[in-house]
Amino acid sequence: MGQSRLRPSVADHAPFEDTLTTYDERHLLVYADLLETEADGGDWDEAALLVLRIDPVLEPSRARRVWENHLTRARWLAEHGYAHLLGA
Repeated sequence: MGQSRLRPSVADHAPFEDTLTTYDERHLLVYADLLETEADGGDWDEAALLVLRIDPVLEPSRARRVWENHLTRARWLAEHGYAHLLGA
Protein backbone atom coordinates (compact mmCIF):
# COMPACT_ATOMS: atom_id res chain seq x y z
CA MET A 1 0.00 0.00 0.00
CA GLY A 2 1.20 3.46 -0.80
CA GLN A 3 1.39 6.51 1.38
CA SER A 4 -1.30 9.18 1.27
CA ARG A 5 -1.81 12.48 3.04
CA LEU A 6 -4.61 10.94 5.10
CA ARG A 7 -2.70 7.75 5.84
CA PRO A 8 1.06 8.44 5.81
CA SER A 9 3.51 5.62 6.28
CA VAL A 10 4.62 5.10 9.86
CA ALA A 11 8.18 5.13 11.12
CA ASP A 12 9.47 2.23 13.18
CA HIS A 13 9.50 4.53 16.22
CA ALA A 14 7.01 7.27 17.00
CA PRO A 15 8.57 10.31 18.63
CA PHE A 16 8.38 10.59 22.36
CA GLU A 17 8.76 14.20 23.30
CA ASP A 18 6.79 16.30 25.74
CA THR A 19 5.37 18.36 22.92
CA LEU A 20 3.35 17.68 19.81
CA THR A 21 5.63 17.05 16.85
CA THR A 22 5.17 17.39 13.11
CA TYR A 23 5.17 13.58 12.95
CA ASP A 24 2.33 13.50 15.49
CA GLU A 25 0.31 16.04 13.51
CA ARG A 26 0.67 13.98 10.33
CA HIS A 27 -0.28 10.76 12.15
CA LEU A 28 -3.25 11.88 14.25
CA LEU A 29 -5.62 9.60 12.32
CA VAL A 30 -3.26 6.67 12.85
CA TYR A 31 -3.19 7.35 16.58
CA ALA A 32 -6.98 7.71 16.70
CA ASP A 33 -7.45 4.43 14.83
CA LEU A 34 -5.08 2.63 17.21
CA LEU A 35 -6.98 3.93 20.24
CA GLU A 36 -10.31 3.01 18.66
CA THR A 37 -9.11 -0.50 17.81
CA GLU A 38 -7.92 -0.94 21.40
CA ALA A 39 -11.22 0.37 22.82
CA ASP A 40 -13.14 -2.03 20.59
CA GLY A 41 -11.07 -4.96 21.84
CA GLY A 42 -9.22 -5.45 18.57
CA ASP A 43 -6.08 -7.53 18.49
CA TRP A 44 -2.65 -5.96 18.07
CA ASP A 45 -1.97 -7.90 14.88
CA GLU A 46 -5.20 -6.63 13.33
CA ALA A 47 -4.20 -3.06 14.17
CA ALA A 48 -0.70 -3.62 12.82
CA LEU A 49 -2.08 -4.82 9.50
CA LEU A 50 -5.04 -2.48 9.04
CA VAL A 51 -3.84 0.69 10.74
CA LEU A 52 -0.05 0.57 10.51
CA ARG A 53 0.03 -1.44 7.28
CA ILE A 54 2.69 -3.84 8.56
CA ASP A 55 2.02 -7.52 7.97
CA PRO A 56 2.37 -9.31 11.32
CA VAL A 57 2.82 -12.66 9.58
CA LEU A 58 5.75 -11.47 7.48
CA GLU A 59 7.28 -9.18 10.13
CA PRO A 60 5.95 -10.26 13.53
CA SER A 61 8.60 -8.61 15.72
CA ARG A 62 8.58 -5.33 13.85
CA ALA A 63 4.79 -5.24 13.65
CA ARG A 64 4.45 -5.75 17.40
CA ARG A 65 7.18 -3.23 18.24
CA VAL A 66 5.78 -0.50 15.96
CA TRP A 67 2.25 -1.14 17.25
CA GLU A 68 3.37 -0.89 20.90
CA ASN A 69 5.41 2.24 20.24
CA HIS A 70 2.66 4.07 18.35
CA LEU A 71 -0.06 3.00 20.78
CA THR A 72 2.04 4.35 23.67
CA ARG A 73 2.36 7.66 21.84
CA ALA A 74 -1.35 7.69 21.04
CA ARG A 75 -2.17 7.21 24.72
CA TRP A 76 0.16 10.03 25.70
CA LEU A 77 -1.48 12.33 23.18
CA ALA A 78 -4.94 11.38 24.39
CA GLU A 79 -4.00 11.99 28.02
CA HIS A 80 -1.56 14.91 27.78
CA GLY A 81 -0.76 15.99 24.25
CA TYR A 82 -4.25 17.18 23.36
CA ALA A 83 -3.47 20.43 25.24
CA HIS A 84 -0.87 21.21 22.56
CA LEU A 85 -3.55 20.78 19.88
CA LEU A 86 -5.78 23.25 21.71
CA GLY A 87 -2.96 25.73 22.14
CA ALA A 88 -3.05 25.48 25.93
